[in-house]
Amino acid sequence: MSAYEPESRVREFLLHHGLMQPAEAAVLTPLAGGVSSDLWRVDLPGRSLCVKGALARLKVAQEWLAPTSRNRVEYDWLQLAGTITPGQVPQVLAYDEQAGLFAMQFLPPEDYPVWKTELLAGHIEPTAAYAVGDLVGRLHAASAKDPSAAAKFATDDNFDALRIEPYFRVTARANPDVDDRIDWLAAVTTGTHLVVVHGDVSPKNILLGPHGPVLLDAECAWFGDPAFDVAFCLNHLLLKAMVLPDHIEQLHRSAQLLLEGYMQHINWEPAAHLMGRVAALLPLLALARVDGASPLEYLSPDQRHHVRDLARSRMARPIPAIDVVIDDWMVAARATTAGAPPIKEPAP
Repeated sequence: MSAYEPESRVREFLLHHGLMQPAEAAVLTPLAGGVSSDLWRVDLPGRSLCVKGALARLKVAQEWLAPTSRNRVEYDWLQLAGTITPGQVPQVLAYDEQAGLFAMQFLPPEDYPVWKTELLAGHIEPTAAYAVGDLVGRLHAASAKDPSAAAKFATDDNFDALRIEPYFRVTARANPDVDDRIDWLAAVTTGTHLVVVHGDVSPKNILLGPHGPVLLDAECAWFGDPAFDVAFCLNHLLLKAMVLPDHIEQLHRSAQLLLEGYMQHINWEPAAHLMGRVAALLPLLALARVDGASPLEYLSPDQRHHVRDLARSRMARPIPAIDVVIDDWMVAARATTAGAPPIKEPAP
């Protein structure tokens, strides 16, 4: 969204769509947490809502440009997901394509804590991971049957700019000795078109609501490879094992239950094929969170080093079974956080 007078644009948008009255005062509070959009909490007399607008240049150290049309993509995803899993995505209140803005309901943090915050605080409930897997699985399964989904979410250029370039190609340039493997993974991912992928199933975009998880931030939505969503979320659980050594068992169980919740919904392809792609993607996505365009902020320099070594070794000698990938990573994380060097060879 344009940088000039953004608050004036938000007020004009709210007035135009009848979400506020001319005589009302609106208090706009910028909300943190994302790098790709401006997001405001808007407090009006007796009510609150959120307004979101996409940025052309993302807020990261490396230059990362992306089309602002992803604001429409997210709106379309919210409309679709709201029909599949009502109450587990925010309700859209208004959308203005020309302004590049949409308004949605505000979910108070005291009732809807962010899963990432809970995990990093050591409040790890494996059943929450099961519910996340179940939610993503239901969304994927329903979209696979939707005859209009492939055309509406033919957003390959958008997904390339937001995911393939920053996570695959940037990581490949930093690790040229495994760039052939990364190129192959990029080709498999971009060449698979089966379901509507959310594209950013991260704990920072998941609220733990009183009636189940609520999924946010679908700017990357794309009719593509469901393995990406599963691997993207699992990756965060694996990486948190590096910084939460006292909670490795709960994180391990969380990863297992996320898969269990998800796999019960796979009906568009053989589950083994999908899980094989998830297993192949996981080491790359771990490496991307230290060497890609969006490194994780909570890893220390030593932890980054351990993640890099572990991910690169698993890319050099891939493990095809997803349950073995998870078990292997957790064993290595336990050894690393106990002060031993990370395991270099994958489990048999």
